[in-house]
Amino acid sequence: MRNDDDMAVLLSTPVDADTLRRLHRRLEEAAEQADLIDVAYTTIDSPVGKLLLAATPKGLVRVAYAGEDHDRVLEALGQKLSPRILHAPKRLEEAAREIDEYFARRRRVFDVTLDLSLSHGFRRLVQTHLPEIEYGQTRSYRDMAELVGNPKAVRAVGTACATNPLPIVVPCHRVLRTDGTLGGYVGGIEAKTTLLDLEAAA
Repeated sequence: MRNDDDMAVLLSTPVDADTLRRLHRRLEEAAEQADLIDVAYTTIDSPVGKLLLAATPKGLVRVAYAGEDHDRVLEALGQKLSPRILHAPKRLEEAAREIDEYFARRRRVFDVTLDLSLSHGFRRLVQTHLPEIEYGQTRSYRDMAELVGNPKAVRAVGTACATNPLPIVVPCHRVLRTDGTLGGYVGGIEAKTTLLDLEAAA
């Protein structure tokens, strides 16, 4: 049996990056086989910065911009969904591929399965209707309020867009103010402009 000194030496021995990757992959595979992952996540690079993607067994549950602080997003997912969270890129391969295709102008509609469990009530209703705004098109907050049958709920539509847990995939960037100005966006005005310009150029 190793004594404490032996263990201290083992723990202080540097481990190269390849070994760490292999160990993590084994952990990921073992957790997957034992059905221990409730929330899998990965990060991908994109023209609007690094994006965090997270999924439950039901589907893609979260897309987060770097400005939202990925660590805080993961902490919130741990509180709202499950503490059993693991960096498991394989689980997110389809979503990552579809987002890459979108930015490469090879995809206009997302097919990845979504988990809308982070939204409730009116917010979820609005977010469910956002994909009805076609690629390259825009609608006003008032248009969306009328679409969901509550014409006076313009401000609430704005809140639903601002709290959309699946930006890009659920296209809240296509909703503008009634006067045609951009309005707010979870990823920032620059990201919203990038997405609208990308779609307008197609």
